Amino acid sequence: MRLIFKLLAFPFVLVTGVLYLVCKFLVIASGAVLGILSGIVFLAALALFFIAGFWPGLSWLVLAFLISPYGLPMAAAWLVGMIGGMNSAIRDFVFG
Repeated sequence: MRLIFKLLAFPFVLVTGVLYLVCKFLVIASGAVLGILSGIVFLAALALFFIAGFWPGLSWLVLAFLISPYGLPMAAAWLVGMIGGMNSAIRDFVFG
């Protein structure tokens, strides 16, 4: 019976392993690109504070935070970590 469960879980181990590697690469690549882009948006937000007013500047600051490495890329890194943890638990069940 345990062998049947291992055979059924093996495709999930493969799929989550590949998904984990792809997501990890995307998080690293997007963190680098979005870090530079968030710096540019931050400078534009500072200019908007003086030119257009408080609310447009604040909205651009929020946008700069979301695309910074501490915004959405951090949420994606958390999700990749959860997938990696699930993958290792399934792998331990199948091969352990």
